[in-house]
Amino acid sequence: MEWQFQNAKNKLSELVGQAQAQGPQEITRHGKKTAVVLSIEDYRRLKGRKGSLAEFFRKSPLTGLSFERAKDSAREVDL
Repeated sequence: MEWQFQNAKNKLSELVGQAQAQGPQEITRHGKKTAVVLSIEDYRRLKGRKGSLAEFFRKSPLTGLSFERAKDSAREVDL
């Protein structure tokens, strides 16, 4: 759900309840998305992710596959 900033301030308790029950709540200011309110469970799940992108790829089931370029000749270009 999307909340306008002023409405989010006025209804903070409801906003937090919605984040717990329905998931992340986006807050807009002057029509632009500026913040998100998360439940603590969502926050911990996101924060708990560890490791680099390189580690992610090393653990991938695709590790070890080999890709080779075709060795055919280059195409001709009209000048």
